[in-house]
Amino acid sequence: MALSRRLFLSSALTTAAVLAASGHPAAAASGTPVPADPRYRIPVSPDDTPDELVRKAAQVRPTARQIAWQALEQTAFLHFGVNTFTGLEWGTGDEDPDVFQPAGLDTDQWARALRDGGFKLAILTVKHHDGFVLYPSRYTNHTVASSSWRGGRGDVLRSFAESMRSHGLKVGVYISPADENQYLHGVYANGSARTERTIPTPVPGDDRTPDRTFTLPATDYGAHMLNTLYEVLTEYGPVDEVWFDGAQGRIPPGKVEDYDWDSWYTLVRTLAPDAAIAVTGPDLRWVGNESGLAREDEWSVIPVKENQYGRTDWALSYDTPDEGSRAALVAAQPKADYLQWWPAECDVSIRDGWFYHANQQPKSVDDLTAIYFGSVGRNSVLLLNVPPDTDGRLHATDVLRLRGFRERIEHELPEDLARGARVTGSPALRTVDLGTDQEVDRIRLAEDIRHGQQVESFVVEAHHGGAWAEVARAGTIGASRILLLPSPVRARRWRLRVTGARDAVRMQRFELYRSRI
Repeated sequence: MALSRRLFLSSALTTAAVLAASGHPAAAASGTPVPADPRYRIPVSPDDTPDELVRKAAQVRPTARQIAWQALEQTAFLHFGVNTFTGLEWGTGDEDPDVFQPAGLDTDQWARALRDGGFKLAILTVKHHDGFVLYPSRYTNHTVASSSWRGGRGDVLRSFAESMRSHGLKVGVYISPADENQYLHGVYANGSARTERTIPTPVPGDDRTPDRTFTLPATDYGAHMLNTLYEVLTEYGPVDEVWFDGAQGRIPPGKVEDYDWDSWYTLVRTLAPDAAIAVTGPDLRWVGNESGLAREDEWSVIPVKENQYGRTDWALSYDTPDEGSRAALVAAQPKADYLQWWPAECDVSIRDGWFYHANQQPKSVDDLTAIYFGSVGRNSVLLLNVPPDTDGRLHATDVLRLRGFRERIEHELPEDLARGARVTGSPALRTVDLGTDQEVDRIRLAEDIRHGQQVESFVVEAHHGGAWAEVARAGTIGASRILLLPSPVRARRWRLRVTGARDAVRMQRFELYRSRI
């Protein structure tokens, strides 16, 4: 749903205008006509029968940006900031910026290591909960510009973005909604009302002449976030993922910041129309744990509700074992506003902590491989955190582990034996003839998700002695399902038989492998 280029020529954009142009459902509330439903979300009615809920789920389709994101499969996180130097996981906001001293910063080394590890996109913690910003912002002094590092002229975000792009990786940014520093300065959770704010907000000495401005409702802190987003999304090149969590600052219970999600989403959609908004966002969701593992049957179509100024949220709890089955659709109906394409991202750190700690060691290749099959192999995207050290480099041990991880996956899935083989039958009953008997112990499947996610159950069979014998069975497929056979099976003919589906099945992959481990 790329926004029309004419939007960028206007001098002021309101929330309603941008939402209408982007097809956002919230535009209906403003009285602005909404374009044709893109079908990434379909409304739920209290009167829907169980069969009608399934029919609606079968009609949900991903957006182009969601399809592109799911195709990435492996993405990386880079937690880096003042916590790297203080040893904390959650900073206090009153750190001396001069503690930030990555004397050997080498973002090209980050990019090479991630590329060689098989990753396609990397997300930098531009601002974590402490509020320290990794570029010289106009809107806070808690930044790299207040450190003596590089004479106050350092800019980690610029170096990161340039390095990732030059090595063929896409760029993502994590901007935490929580901000301990802004709380200490009386901005975060100060109880201010939502009023119309002009973004970018001019500041003394501001030499910018923006060719577009925005008028958006926000609190004092919401406006601070909007100005931060504006800087990041207009001064550092194309951004492919904007990552929010739902964290609140560690503040008194009576002081809560109600985040201006609708305005934040609007700004991102306009300035970075191809960027996926995660994981507190409309494009993709947190899988519900930090172990990197998806559910055995992970649905991309799940019931959602909207709260807190348009925030996309789970109708069921984030950690519900079953988010999208027929039973889940019915259970969520009393709370659900929509059935939505909201695929899962599985985040996990290569070390025990999210920030670098010298006393921690990276996970083994065996552990990382199990995480791969438990995420990418279960219709999800892996988000692996690899934290830079105090020198500003990825630790040599982590770099070796990433390379070993990629090599292991290449040995697990070395060559698709079904490539070029004779394929017969229908998508729901597809037979592959390899020409000769061959051993298989890995099976990879994928639906063509442009037509939704439809498969509810299936079996894979091999032809032995004149008869078909079952070798594996499972539930969902979605964008990626990888089955590991306990021992190799030798056969010439292989068959995928869909035993349950919501609508017509369209398969994109039926691949057979013999691992070399």
